[in-house]
Amino acid sequence: MRNGKGAQLSYAVTPNADELKVLLADHHIPARAGIKRAIEPHGLRVVAEASNAADALRMAAAQRPHVCVLAVGLPGSGIEAARQIKESLPETKIVVMTATASDEELLSALRAGADGYLLMSTSAVRLPYAIAGVAHGEAAVPRSMTARLIAEFRERGARRRVTLRPSGVEVELTAREFEVLERLKRREGTAEIASRLGISEVTVRRHIASVLRKLGMPNRRSAIEMLEEAERDGLRSAPGPE
Repeated sequence: MRNGKGAQLSYAVTPNADELKVLLADHHIPARAGIKRAIEPHGLRVVAEASNAADALRMAAAQRPHVCVLAVGLPGSGIEAARQIKESLPETKIVVMTATASDEELLSALRAGADGYLLMSTSAVRLPYAIAGVAHGEAAVPRSMTARLIAEFRERGARRRVTLRPSGVEVELTAREFEVLERLKRREGTAEIASRLGISEVTVRRHIASVLRKLGMPNRRSAIEMLEEAERDGLRSAPGPE
């Protein structure tokens, strides 16, 4: 943990506050020790420590902590552990911690049910306030990443309907899926699409898989051929309802 003074904090944690039970999960013992040392003087009591996802799940079920702090790189996947803990203990708050921030990792963590996403470099001064804030219903996301969340929200609201002729079947795509589909029709490869859209190749493949599933096609070549044929017969696309 990095020491230093942070900005004025929005949630006050004091040694006299009601203790919040915390589970720490990280396979690096020094990292766990640093987090524990930073938070325990501030009304946050570490009730369990895990070094892998399986232990985190078992300990969470046994201890029922208020907050689980999970490292992304946890053996067995910190994000998958977040998903399973949230499913079994929906009232438990989840904070995912990572060494290097990533937009796609942030979105994956939030989709898995995480309530916060913090950097391992978060200062020892700020960390207990951030974790306690999550426990009391606040969000904890680096300010630099909020723009990506806004973009994701807007993208989900702007859906496109593709009507295939002659069947008349309507397929609803997200704005990003439609964008990927358009680039597939231009015969762009995964790496090129990723570069042009500013997203990872893994994300491009995920969007392609979703498009193929919605279109009912086994692979991208079949999808392109079907779309080209449909266009010749009058493929239409129109904005879906917001």
